[in-house]
Amino acid sequence: MSVTSTRLKSLLQKPTTIKSKSQVKQLHAQVIKTSSPYSLMTSILSIYSHLGLLHESLLIFNTFTSPCTIAWKSIIRCYTSLGLFHQSLISFVQMRASGKYPDHNTFPSVLKSCTSLMDLKLGESIHGCVIRLGLEFDLYTGNALMNMYCKLQGREGSSGLKYWVSSNVVSVSEIIPQRSEKGFCGNLKRGMSKEVKSKGSVELQLSSECKEVFSMESVKKVFDTMPHRDIVSWNTLIAGNAQNGNYEEALMMVREMGSANLKPDSFTLSSVLPIFAEYVDVNKGKEIHCYTLRHGFDSDVFMGSSLIDMYGNCTRVEDSIRIFSLLPHRDAISWNSVIAACVQNGLFDEGLNIFRQMLMANIKPKPVTFSSLMPACAHLTTLHLGKQLHGYIIRNSLDDNVFIASSLVDMYAKCGNIPIARSVFDRMDSPDMVSWTAMIMGYALHGHAQEALYLFHQMEMESVKPNYVAFVAVLTACSHAGLVDEGQKFFNSMIQEYDITPGLEHYAAVADLLGRAGRLEEAYDFISNMHIEPTGSVWSTLLSACRVRKNLELAEKVADNLFKLDPENMGAYVLMSNVYSAASRWKDAANVRVAMKGRGVRKKPACSWIEIKGKVHGFMAGDKSHPYYSKIIDAMQVLLEQMEREGYVPNTDDVLHDVEEEHKRYLLCTHSERLAIVFGIISTPSGTTIRVTKNLRVCVDCHIATKLISKIVGREIVVRDISRFHHFKDGRCSCGDYW
Repeated sequence: MSVTSTRLKSLLQKPTTIKSKSQVKQLHAQVIKTSSPYSLMTSILSIYSHLGLLHESLLIFNTFTSPCTIAWKSIIRCYTSLGLFHQSLISFVQMRASGKYPDHNTFPSVLKSCTSLMDLKLGESIHGCVIRLGLEFDLYTGNALMNMYCKLQGREGSSGLKYWVSSNVVSVSEIIPQRSEKGFCGNLKRGMSKEVKSKGSVELQLSSECKEVFSMESVKKVFDTMPHRDIVSWNTLIAGNAQNGNYEEALMMVREMGSANLKPDSFTLSSVLPIFAEYVDVNKGKEIHCYTLRHGFDSDVFMGSSLIDMYGNCTRVEDSIRIFSLLPHRDAISWNSVIAACVQNGLFDEGLNIFRQMLMANIKPKPVTFSSLMPACAHLTTLHLGKQLHGYIIRNSLDDNVFIASSLVDMYAKCGNIPIARSVFDRMDSPDMVSWTAMIMGYALHGHAQEALYLFHQMEMESVKPNYVAFVAVLTACSHAGLVDEGQKFFNSMIQEYDITPGLEHYAAVADLLGRAGRLEEAYDFISNMHIEPTGSVWSTLLSACRVRKNLELAEKVADNLFKLDPENMGAYVLMSNVYSAASRWKDAANVRVAMKGRGVRKKPACSWIEIKGKVHGFMAGDKSHPYYSKIIDAMQVLLEQMEREGYVPNTDDVLHDVEEEHKRYLLCTHSERLAIVFGIISTPSGTTIRVTKNLRVCVDCHIATKLISKIVGREIVVRDISRFHHFKDGRCSCGDYW
């Protein structure tokens, strides 16, 4: 191909027409052959960098003895587009050290690198450089500045980058001017004197005056100074406000955007949808959905994911699934969104099923996928599936991700395997607050109160400040172990030392702590003097303790408060009926049941589950429908004879029916957890741990019986009831008979 210098110039004036590496290489060869001027070589460099061809870009760049601004801009842009952000910033520093001034095309790449490296201090300094060069009115530079402040506002740490500079001497203040206390674009100071020596290194730092943390006001200031704004400018401001909780401001900006003759695009709409999810305003969300349909955004995968999230957060998971099924193209984000929507709304099996479909569609799961799935395994107590997911995580080297590790800790703890939960926790390099809390709560639910308290103190010693949820966990640990004094100290310390206002969960935990310890009047006074109105759930905690302690008088007093606050509370009716039944006041118990029926409230049936060979088997009290029921009853009869030789005498106090004693004994033997335990024994090899989940509290007789069964069969039996785990082994329980 023979091309004249004029023809070359014509081609290079329209670099976007060159789409491939081979085309630009042919042009490059012609430039060399015709000995074309330097300006054409910089154009070739620009095309190489635009195509992301770093090796070829560097070959040309390194031939320049004194690269011009265009050459520096090209190499900086190439580094940034390839994710080599450190090298991009190093090149920028070298460019300034060589005396070249960046133009408006340079700063978007440099600011993107600062944003990607999460270095706000350096970004602020680059902003100062933009102002000193009079480029703050450039549209693309302004958009890049807004994006940086949106993503980094609230951060004050620097990445501590060290830049190697091959130049003579350059003052750091030339590159990184500081800002004044008046604001981030105020009077720039030149107070830094550290110099960069030839081939030396300098850690770019700012003085303590730069520790002021930016808010969205910084973004708004940039926006207000821009003479021209495009859809990106508006979207950046809207998304920043929405992500930082400034919902009214974000919605107002959408309206102003319309006044500026700009129509919202899919990014705009996906930014405001989470606002309606937060407000649980599904009607407003539907309006956005209709707008997307009218304007053809419904096939946009980004828009689809946002709609899935919105409907999921508004508990309209069926709509989430429908939108997902209609998407013509599904990426990992849309798969993750629908899985999370299912799990968050209690459709655990559906979430796991969609995950299997995701794998069959050859979509590689992301870390957030497993963070969504682990709660499903925890709620279903499917330890087998949880272990399979853990294996996948390890094979794909995702086990060092702190969010996944925290989910694994929570999953193993809730599936009854606290040693593996602790093993995962111990392998974490830097546990975050979620990790610490998951492990502490795990110990609390398993009755290992001392370990929970030790871990809480260790967290404090490592300067991890406990939050609202961490105190719920440690108070729960105290409650399940009867550590009244310690629990009250933690409650006081939360208020006095950490300035955390107690919430309903904290009050409920302390009320439960006092109630379990038999200090019922004290618990009543504590609830009565709460600084916030107690809910039905807080009073229910005390009512449950009154039932256990058989304090009928206080139970009636508590029930009066409870029914006034929450007349539809099914649990309260059941508890009060049980209190009357335990006191043999059958007429009063019947009246409560009539009141329940009148309100359309039905008692939740007792159910237990056990996983055998990957399949979950469910049992209800007295249920004869299981195919192995006759074998279960035969095995139970054999166990009962052995238990009686060990001194077992049925405790019929919790059989709250006005029937003969013999029938009460039969009802005890057919409690759901006992059916599940015996089924587990006859269905698994000797020595296998039995793991059962129950939706209600374990009764006293089943607790006694399970202790004896664990001793007779030589097995560990783990029962997770509505409030905690019981580990039965060698005739003892981990709760110490305190539950």
